[in-house]
Amino acid sequence: MCTQILIVEDEPAVADAIAYTLRQEGYEVSTAEDGAAALARLAAAAPDLVILDILLPGCSGFDVCREIRRSSKVPVIMLTARGDEIDRIVGFELGADDYVTKPFSMRELVARVRACLRRAGSEEAATPQLLRSDDLELDLSRCRVTLRGQWIRLNRREFDILWFLMSRQGQVVTREEILDAVWGPERYCDPRNVDVHIRTLRQRIEENPGFPRRILTEYGVGYRFVG
Repeated sequence: MCTQILIVEDEPAVADAIAYTLRQEGYEVSTAEDGAAALARLAAAAPDLVILDILLPGCSGFDVCREIRRSSKVPVIMLTARGDEIDRIVGFELGADDYVTKPFSMRELVARVRACLRRAGSEEAATPQLLRSDDLELDLSRCRVTLRGQWIRLNRREFDILWFLMSRQGQVVTREEILDAVWGPERYCDPRNVDVHIRTLRQRIEENPGFPRRILTEYGVGYRFVG
């Protein structure tokens, strides 16, 4: 069953942008424009995660979070245009799982959504566990990669990058997207670190690493995995 996400946001442009991005990532999304509508949706159907703006008409996001925590442990990511430390402290004390300050990148938000779902155990069912491309196979549940039936030894970063590329087979992904997905939104490293890991990956899985046929470079953009 697809992971369900509820967006509680009174700015239609922001809500639409978040909803579009999450649907592109394979999530099912519903929206609510204020606290009362959010609580009504939560009572009708339990989502797997809530993205909750603090500044809502009627009752605040803090009030909604407090009501959610009376009966549910659903992960809550709070959004706000204010960066005050006190807001973050109040949000966490009320039971929020994460906190994002506007303006934010959609890649960062998606990375935080995935992290919250992983911690809650909801992401595993939505994540493909076995990926195949010709004679290359990646088993996420066993953290194992085989090529022509032979085990390929990869470190954790290489494994996660390969899974990210294979799960988006045919799509061009940027270095920043790989960094957000593999290192996380709090990472502090040069995007060129991705190139180093890609070079090592090619040595492991390509017949001719100098002329790769699986992991292709899209110059000026990033990389694309071809089956």
